Amino acid sequence: MKTVYFDNAATTQMREEVITSMVEVMQNNFGNPSSSHGFGRSSKSLVESCRKEIASYINATAGEIIFTSGGTEADNLILRSAVRDLGVNHIITSKIEHHAVLHTIEQLEKEHDLKVSFVDVDSNGNIEYTHLETLLEFKANTLVSLMHVNNEIGNILDLKQVAHLCKENGALFHTDAVQGVGHYNIDLQDIPIDFLAAAAHKFHGPKGVGFAFIRKNTGLKPLIFGGEQERGLRAGTESVHNIVGSKTALKYAYDNLEAEVENVKGLKEYFVKEIKKAIPEIKFNGLSDDLEKSTYTLVSVCLPVHPDKATMLLFQLDLKGIACSKGSACQSGSSKGSHVLAEILSDEDMQKPSIRFSFSIYNTKEEINYVVGVLKELIDS
Repeated sequence: MKTVYFDNAATTQMREEVITSMVEVMQNNFGNPSSSHGFGRSSKSLVESCRKEIASYINATAGEIIFTSGGTEADNLILRSAVRDLGVNHIITSKIEHHAVLHTIEQLEKEHDLKVSFVDVDSNGNIEYTHLETLLEFKANTLVSLMHVNNEIGNILDLKQVAHLCKENGALFHTDAVQGVGHYNIDLQDIPIDFLAAAAHKFHGPKGVGFAFIRKNTGLKPLIFGGEQERGLRAGTESVHNIVGSKTALKYAYDNLEAEVENVKGLKEYFVKEIKKAIPEIKFNGLSDDLEKSTYTLVSVCLPVHPDKATMLLFQLDLKGIACSKGSACQSGSSKGSHVLAEILSDEDMQKPSIRFSFSIYNTKEEINYVVGVLKELIDS
């Protein structure tokens, strides 16, 4: 059976070079980085070399990079510590953030005297910047948490605009950049972001590892206690092979960024053109069909299918060997609908199936032809 993987926003295939680098470390650098003997020093040297190189790709300093188990832990570390340790008593976010942010804030509301404000989003899922300005006028110890690239509809936040608005109003700025790092250039000397979260498996690296950027002198304290690893901010023995894999993946992502963006953007453009031709009644969620206003990696479509047929559509696509998603990967096993789409779609369109197709350098136009053909066949049957 033909198989097609169009769920790269959920996770990406590891590059061969990443796997090779990780295997080499597992075979030759198995010492604990906290040990003082040669084996330990060798591992420690690798970790610190990777930290320095990863920092260079986002124009940060090595001391501002804290390795974590992924984006979710990085978000939790930043948000929970900001409220507990920095006196943050007002968080501004949106209702279309990843659950790693929304559920963490929800829990913080239960534990602390915390005011939470939700910035308005328009019908396309874009942040209303004028409303954000209004919310920032609430003079308190404020942290703004808004994601760089929305994982379901692909909308791109103007990081520089939000960062400067926060700076002007004395607010801290955290961005979940899990869908952005490795796909877009982010210069943290140019953009005054305070905190950022990233995950290696979104840019062809390994799962179970990511990092938090924590701007120096912010005063954040640890979420996980134990040893003094990660500048004392994240206890636990570092996963050396995963950290090396992350560095290797990020290196290849940024060394080849221009060519690979053009490649994947071409696939998205072709997908949009072909699916419009095959299914003229199709709708695109948010601005996901716009090559300039949404990420080049994904398209979210609302299909003209009766609700009775909607529940079986993903299953039928899976039977045809097609991997895609009804929203974020975190929601695909849930009976609940997408909280992101619920904010921007009409009640009528929420009854129809919405599917996210996301692309990478390992996809082809032939695969797109196959997927579009299968979709048309399922809808017409």
